[in-house]
Amino acid sequence: MIDLVCSECAATYPVESLVWQCTCGGLLDVAAFATEVDSAALPGRAPSLWRYAEALPIAVDPTITLGEGMSPLAPSRALRHAQLKLDFLLPTLSFKDRGAVVLATLAKRLGVRRALVDSSGNAGTAMAAYFGRAGIHCTVYVPESTSPGKLAQMRAHGATVERIAGSRADTAEAARQAANSDGVMFASHVYHPYFLHGVKTYGYEIWEQRGRSLPETVVVPVGNGTMVLGCYLAFSELVAAGLAERMPRIIAVQASACSPLEQAMAQGLDVPVAVDGHATIAEGIAIAAPPRGKQILRAVRATGGTIIAVTDRQTAAARRELGSEGLFVEPTSAVCYAAVRAAVDQTFDAASPTWAVAASLLSAGSVVVPLCGAGLKSPGVTIPVPSTRSRPSRFEQI
Repeated sequence: MIDLVCSECAATYPVESLVWQCTCGGLLDVAAFATEVDSAALPGRAPSLWRYAEALPIAVDPTITLGEGMSPLAPSRALRHAQLKLDFLLPTLSFKDRGAVVLATLAKRLGVRRALVDSSGNAGTAMAAYFGRAGIHCTVYVPESTSPGKLAQMRAHGATVERIAGSRADTAEAARQAANSDGVMFASHVYHPYFLHGVKTYGYEIWEQRGRSLPETVVVPVGNGTMVLGCYLAFSELVAAGLAERMPRIIAVQASACSPLEQAMAQGLDVPVAVDGHATIAEGIAIAAPPRGKQILRAVRATGGTIIAVTDRQTAAARRELGSEGLFVEPTSAVCYAAVRAAVDQTFDAASPTWAVAASLLSAGSVVVPLCGAGLKSPGVTIPVPSTRSRPSRFEQI
């Protein structure tokens, strides 16, 4: 097991300490370790994320894994230059399984008895499932507005669900307060860096499934940034190992109603812009103050990418279009497809400085789009649709 190091002051902590934040207030990363994958051995390995064992900070536990990983990479019918990575087909129906299985494996190895998570939904369902398999009781703090389908899934896996009134930030704060209890592991997908190393297998799979090459552009949704940072780790490691020639550009996508990172990128700032965060159908990325915001902005810029925003109406339309391709995803999962569609159709915000960079990158070349969460998690989301008559707006089910 690999120890943790502060991203600000470089203080180190044994992973056994269950520390989740440095005393200086800095966030923790996994200390450097050898990550070069034996590419010659890959054809004989199991088709799961654990095939990249050398790149992971902990070894597989066969009693916990559900064979997660190696989700299909399918061509888009409508967007011919794009491939769709179907992570909503993982065991709990979202990409968060990648990080959850690594954290649950660590927790069991450390003898943890109780774990605590805060989530807008998908991380909570994934943690509930994998900690349940590990025999560890899991409490999940969620916003009161969390989709009923996600709540039902958490409870089905045996988790205790604490619904918190107020914003997503209120939920995170309540969880941080509770996380200071003795003997409790704060299994946060934001604060615990082992989670990011599970997520990075998404990037390794893209490389392998594309014939051991990386696309020109990878689009990712961004709220707390676990997929952005996971992809950046993977692509950096592949290039450093000589397994890939160059980094793909990362184009991260936010909901226009809650876009602190997009606004920071547009203004050339190194930290997220302070925003109130309005309601959006893309609940999974409605994060007004992402703790790893500085790292996210730095990572995206290092690839030559940028951060853009799409509206709920664009997201809803993208979700319907994906449905016509046989792919039923939750709204958060449709934001990246919405961005590529806007670039192709030139329906993006022409006044946006970040869209000025992203439009050409998304409309040509090779592009990989993640579909991160299943539609069954949020089947009845609604947005107002304008009416052509002089009567109150009707609502359309999407």
